[in-house]
Amino acid sequence: MSRPRHRVRRARRHGLDLHQPLRAEFHHLITVRSGAVRTWLDSAEHVVRAGAWLWIRPGQVYRFPSGVDGAEGTVLLFTPGFLDAATLTAARFEPPYPDRSLFPDAPEDATALETTLGLLQDAYRRIGALPLEAHITLVRHLLAALVLRLGHLHDPADARPNVAGKEAFHRFHHAVERDFTTARRVEDYAAALGYSARTLTRACLAATGRTAKQYLDDRVALEAKRLLVHAGLAPVQVADRLGFTSATVFTEFFRRCTGETPAGFRARASTGE
Repeated sequence: MSRPRHRVRRARRHGLDLHQPLRAEFHHLITVRSGAVRTWLDSAEHVVRAGAWLWIRPGQVYRFPSGVDGAEGTVLLFTPGFLDAATLTAARFEPPYPDRSLFPDAPEDATALETTLGLLQDAYRRIGALPLEAHITLVRHLLAALVLRLGHLHDPADARPNVAGKEAFHRFHHAVERDFTTARRVEDYAAALGYSARTLTRACLAATGRTAKQYLDDRVALEAKRLLVHAGLAPVQVADRLGFTSATVFTEFFRRCTGETPAGFRARASTGE
């Protein structure tokens, strides 16, 4: 846990440039107390203003094109698996993930978040006050409390699938995450998971507003963007990494999904426009 400007100094000591694209290895929870932080997250711009929170998940590509000078806040980093799956589910930090910063509209919600964050920071700083195992457990529980409060800042009007549809969507999501570089047909996922393609499409539409095929293509296009921006791979290398038969086929796919060529996207993303 650290203030953004402290993280800048720490990043520089480790040879990291926060103006350049970085791929997250940890969960990042960023909150700003004063000023604002402009962030590019998976090629989408987010401006985190005072009182708002932004969650960056492992695997996402992010950068701070304007730096963080002039902003005061806190960045919490925690490893995948530090919070158990039941906590993340109860907090609604599960797919479909929120694609915007979270803001507590009610003053009492903001106060509750500030209080919980303060307790977490105090526990984190006072290492040695408890046996190490008890200290880690305390930090884990306080982080869980914070995440539970944050998770319920989601818009309650967000579409939610029914229980059966939710299970089908989550199983499809995890299968896509595992196999999207080798499996591109919804029918193959449906057969492997024991659903019909129509069931997967209904589940995806209820959860995300996208068909199962669109959801699958979106995931492939997202990984292509990440590789183009962060890894600096040429389109032919990205095509190979993602299992396309040729750079031409990949370029056609990318243009259909995003409306621009891989080279055009990378040029635009590098300038932050």
